[in-house]
Amino acid sequence: MIQPRPRTIPEATVARLAVYLRVLTALADGGRSTVASGELAAAAGVNPAGLRKDLSHLGPCGVRGVGYEVRTLRDRISRVLGVERSRPCVLVGIGNLGSALSDYAGFGSRGFEFVGLFDAAPARVGQRIGGHTVRPMDELEEVVAATQASIGVITTPAEVAQSVCDRLAAAGVRSILNFAPVTLSAPPGVDVRKVDLSVELQVLAFLGQQRLVSPVEEPA
Repeated sequence: MIQPRPRTIPEATVARLAVYLRVLTALADGGRSTVASGELAAAAGVNPAGLRKDLSHLGPCGVRGVGYEVRTLRDRISRVLGVERSRPCVLVGIGNLGSALSDYAGFGSRGFEFVGLFDAAPARVGQRIGGHTVRPMDELEEVVAATQASIGVITTPAEVAQSVCDRLAAAGVRSILNFAPVTLSAPPGVDVRKVDLSVELQVLAFLGQQRLVSPVEEPA
């Protein structure tokens, strides 16, 4: 008997599902029981047709003329994204950005728990941030093995980010979020997502500059 292939959800859709989940969680916390597709789409910054297409990957969800049951849809997206179970994470690089991320309480409510914070600077080792003590780098592999950490966050300077990536992958981490301004190479089976804040700011600067440019008038 041929087993059906599991449903594959495009990466871009997964990113939007996370946004829908955030909106639905806020609605549920506010006591809402249902939400129309147009309202949910507007709150998420997409068009209703795109919303319906994204949610079609989850199977039947809404009721025509009623919309979506907020808690039901929230829970379904949570299951698809794996938010209902805690995912242990480690963070390497306790500078300003690393400290802010590790101290952010919102990750816990989305299913992500930091189980280890690491830095190579002796002055930072031993500091308490977000309820955790910053550890030296030579304890990285031991903590990853003991906690079964599956996600690593890199907020180090660019020149050491690749070596940190190599150590995380060798220790068993299979998903890496990289904030260092450098492209990382990872072995097969390890996913790397890059967040370059300077690039995003440059894109915003370009868009702002474009708005300031007066349109060229065509000759009569």
